[in-house]
Amino acid sequence: MTFQEHIKQGIPSILPNPKPYDKEINHAPKRKEILSDEEKKLALKNALRYFEPKHHATLLPEFKEELEKYGRIYMYRFRPDYRMYARPISEYPGKCEQAKAIILMIQNNLDYAVAQHPHELITYGGNGAVFQNWAQYLLTMQYLAEMTEEQTLSMYSGHPMGLFPSNKEAPRVVVTNGMVIPNYSKPDDWEKMNALGVSQYGQMTAGSYMYIGPQGIVHGTTITVLNGFRKIKKSPTGGLFVTSGLGGMSGAQPKAGNIAGCVTVCAEVNPKITHIRHSQGWINEVIDSIEDLVPRVQKALANQEVVSIAYLGNVVDVWERFDQENIHIDLGSDQTSLHNPWAGGYYPMGYSFDESNELMANNPDKFKEEVQKTLRRHASAINKHTTKGTYFFDYGNAFLLEASRAGADVIEKNPTIGHEFKYPSYVQDIMGPMCFDYGFGPFRWVCASGNPDDLAKTDKIACAVLEEMMKTAPEEIQQQMADNIQWIKGAQENQLVVGSQARILYADAEGRIKIAEAFNQAIAKGEIGYVILGRDHHDVSGTDSPYRETSNIYDGSRFTADMAIQNVIGDSFRGATWVSIHNGGGVGWGEVINGGFGMVLDGTKEASKRLESMLFWDVNNGISRRNWARNEGAVFAIKRAMETQPLLKVTIPNMVDDNLF
Repeated sequence: MTFQEHIKQGIPSILPNPKPYDKEINHAPKRKEILSDEEKKLALKNALRYFEPKHHATLLPEFKEELEKYGRIYMYRFRPDYRMYARPISEYPGKCEQAKAIILMIQNNLDYAVAQHPHELITYGGNGAVFQNWAQYLLTMQYLAEMTEEQTLSMYSGHPMGLFPSNKEAPRVVVTNGMVIPNYSKPDDWEKMNALGVSQYGQMTAGSYMYIGPQGIVHGTTITVLNGFRKIKKSPTGGLFVTSGLGGMSGAQPKAGNIAGCVTVCAEVNPKITHIRHSQGWINEVIDSIEDLVPRVQKALANQEVVSIAYLGNVVDVWERFDQENIHIDLGSDQTSLHNPWAGGYYPMGYSFDESNELMANNPDKFKEEVQKTLRRHASAINKHTTKGTYFFDYGNAFLLEASRAGADVIEKNPTIGHEFKYPSYVQDIMGPMCFDYGFGPFRWVCASGNPDDLAKTDKIACAVLEEMMKTAPEEIQQQMADNIQWIKGAQENQLVVGSQARILYADAEGRIKIAEAFNQAIAKGEIGYVILGRDHHDVSGTDSPYRETSNIYDGSRFTADMAIQNVIGDSFRGATWVSIHNGGGVGWGEVINGGFGMVLDGTKEASKRLESMLFWDVNNGISRRNWARNEGAVFAIKRAMETQPLLKVTIPNMVDDNLF
């Protein structure tokens, strides 16, 4: 069969041959055993319902073996034979260009160069899934290939519930991931429901089909590192940034350090992902001995090199040894997947990578004990450095949260700033007050043609728009504008593309609308092909996350999720091509509600109307909430938005004099 025939086929009526387990691929760790015997039976029945009864006797022992061996039923047999990557939109079958664009984005999320565990359909974060199994993938491809502009596909945690009659202005796909009843949102609840095949963790852009590889976070990390050095009033040149994690999101850190211009040391315990990042050019050097690392870093600092070094080992070794050697760390953080601490997100000291994975699967209680012991040592070593002047920030990965739960010395009640950790979240100190409050967040686009020339043209268009806006931008946002112009000018030479021809930059509502409209006009003139707009959920408006995106909300509403829900509802009827809302993402299941969207620009007048309506709401919904929380930058930003749009009327808070109390 041709590629297009495979897509349209869906679940095959004739079983494909079983596929061998490919040891060359980076696989998800075995999940812990959590189902009772009766629940295992239910999980198998749930999996078999995708297939005709005549195949059940053949598939049952196979799925049973997967469940026992990996803790999940992935249906490896049904993994497609064709290469998985974002093809040009013209190569996809379908009756609707919007649906073809969604297929493109899904396949990009599962590209081997992009996905963390592609055979388990996991894009990043250890458990951030696009689908739960390959049957769901095949069925979704079939639905999208036959979808018309009068239908909407409903996606329930990876399961395609079906195509429903709709209308041209409605979203083509509505995605929910992990939206469980709140009292059943603990980590073990996810383990059980995921093993049963009834819910999944979509992370942020994994389950919403908007992941663009490490580039998606490189820009935000670059801004964070630059502003981190600005906070300590030091140039990045000759400075040292120490962190950990080289996965789907964290792998961006060394590249961002290079762009910022400092020395970066990033520790990672997984040899395979370390060497993948090195081969992709995201890190300059790999060192697997702490004895070799110390003199190499000392030399790099003395020579003011711009270099990124991956330490293949546990990051606690780095913090402790650098303390002993009096190597001064300017900026410190951590981006291991601590939203998922007991299933591969963080590894204990004293065990090899393979030994840790075995312990995780076969003795989860001991594994948890060792992880928490390591977290306590990790925090203790950081504390020693911060007394010497290191600026440490929590990178929104739940490091401080899990360290505190482990009994680490990271608590310091401080009612003045409204949180109880010794160290701030990077959103509290940097991204929140400097970017999100002013409406600046991770706007992104993908060139559906797959043509690098189209991406280069969109870079130039975006840069021209920003430079024109810069001429009249108020002083309050001059720095944000300058950083983004510098970023987009260097985007090509920094070779940021992994997977689809995609780009990201931080822009406010005005910038997003003007850039999108300029793209739409270029499409109408035939200068470029279709463009798919989106954003990270890690943004001004899409996510309610008390320890990350909304950690600089101090009016007591940090633990509410009205903003995220309002966001996805509003995007749905203002023109989004697809929308998503997830439980979990970034800091973990049960810790955050986050939403996203995708929008296809086709050069039509209708697309112009949709982008203006939706993008204005998508940003200003979040600014209005931040304004109501009395965030100074957001009050400024929403008042400015009301001046530009007479139909916008937002409630402005009255400030209360603390002296009254």
